Amino acid sequence: MTAMGEKLLQSMREAVAYAKGEAQPEDYRVHAVSVDVREIRKKLKMTQKHFAQEFGFSLDTLRHWEQKRRTPEGPARAYLLVISQNPDAVRTALRSAAQTPPPTTPPKGASAASV
Repeated sequence: MTAMGEKLLQSMREAVAYAKGEAQPEDYRVHAVSVDVREIRKKLKMTQKHFAQEFGFSLDTLRHWEQKRRTPEGPARAYLLVISQNPDAVRTALRSAAQTPPPTTPPKGASAASV
C-alpha cells in the first residue's frame, strides 16, 4: 500500500477511536467540514444504490444526506471526505478487510487456555 493509503487508513482508525471515546479529546482538533454527498457520488459516476453498497452505507441514509434531511457527522463525514479524496484507497482497504477472517472467540463458558 502507498504511504498516502497508510495515512488515510490511520486517519480513519483515529476517527473511529475518537468517535468511540477511546481517544483523548484534548489530543485532537475536530474541524467541522461540510460534505456534499451527492457531489461526491456524482464525481464517482455512481448510482445511489451502487455508492451505498460499495462504501457500506444504507441506501436510506444516503438519500437522507443527499436530500439534506440529515447531515453526515463525525466518522461518517470523515469517511466521506476520504472517499472524495481517494476512493481507490477506500476500496483497497475494504477489500483487504473483507479478506481478513474475523478474530475467533472461545465458545461461551470455555477459558482461553482450554481452546
